[in-house]
Amino acid sequence: MRWGLLLILLAAALTGPAAAYDFAPAKPLDVKSVDPAVLAGVYGAYEIRDKSGKKRCRVTLLKDFGIGGYQVEVAPGCDKVFPVMGDIAAWRLLESWTIDLVDALRKTRVRFETPDDRYVPFGDAKDIAGMHELIKVQEVRDRPAQRKK
Repeated sequence: MRWGLLLILLAAALTGPAAAYDFAPAKPLDVKSVDPAVLAGVYGAYEIRDKSGKKRCRVTLLKDFGIGGYQVEVAPGCDKVFPVMGDIAAWRLLESWTIDLVDALRKTRVRFETPDDRYVPFGDAKDIAGMHELIKVQEVRDRPAQRKK
């Protein structure tokens, strides 16, 4: 009887964190070898969107370092749209311009890769549920002044 209980507990323990999504190893991008102007274009505001474009989550990829990678700002309410975003604490820039979103335990939860000139999510199905793409937000700058009549 004890052995049966022990085996059940052991099996439950092994299916916990070890069952997490296993990302392929990827090296950090050597940012010192990249043209600073190109690298500057990576930082800034992005939106994670669903396929319809109706569900959106704004994230800002900062160039300052923090624990686990670069600092990230996740807009309030993103965890309601994409629940995993409540756990995101940092981001990393990898070779091939891949972007990882990582939690406070430094574990990659979502990986955005560019197989077809757009960032698409990879990861555990429950973590990326509903996510379709990551899009750089083009800020409107230097708007022409509107003339008063």
